Amino acid sequence: MKLPIVAYGDPVLKKVCKDIEQTYPDLDQLISDMFETMYAASGVGLAAPQIGLPIRLFIVDTGTDEDGKEGFKRVLINAEIVEESGEEWAFNEGCLSIPDIREDVFRKPIILIKYYDELWNLHQERVSGMAARVIQHEYDHIEGKLFTDKLSLLRKRMLKSKLENISKGNVHTDYKMRFPKVTKKR
Repeated sequence: MKLPIVAYGDPVLKKVCKDIEQTYPDLDQLISDMFETMYAASGVGLAAPQIGLPIRLFIVDTGTDEDGKEGFKRVLINAEIVEESGEEWAFNEGCLSIPDIREDVFRKPIILIKYYDELWNLHQERVSGMAARVIQHEYDHIEGKLFTDKLSLLRKRMLKSKLENISKGNVHTDYKMRFPKVTKKR
């Protein structure tokens, strides 16, 4: 089932999320719904807060590269970035919760991450390149941070009205969204 994606301005996007247990209700269905939602929105990652849940769960699928080589696909539960290394590099990032805004964000190219997969196997994995960037972006979500938090004050001021319009629902997307400053009509 495709779920609505929470838009910029919703308080859940600023919460540090809580770990979950193996007994979390309907976890398999939730993960399946998250993948369906992410693919329908043409995303490469989706964190639980983006669908309104303040839990430490996110998914990543970088797809295939230009050579047809399989990309990086993971379910990451209760993830913890243990280490970030290398020289920061800029990349123009976007976010399903912040449609129509893309900005250069600096991140380290290599991470060491510890997480549980969907079968509750514990992993510690060194990841680099684009997969590391996507993980860091989604990890920020479960830490209550958005890519816009990494921008300069001047850039944030320049985007303020666009961000306000997003929270009011004044943006077009090809996927279902939930806007924090839109009240339902009775």
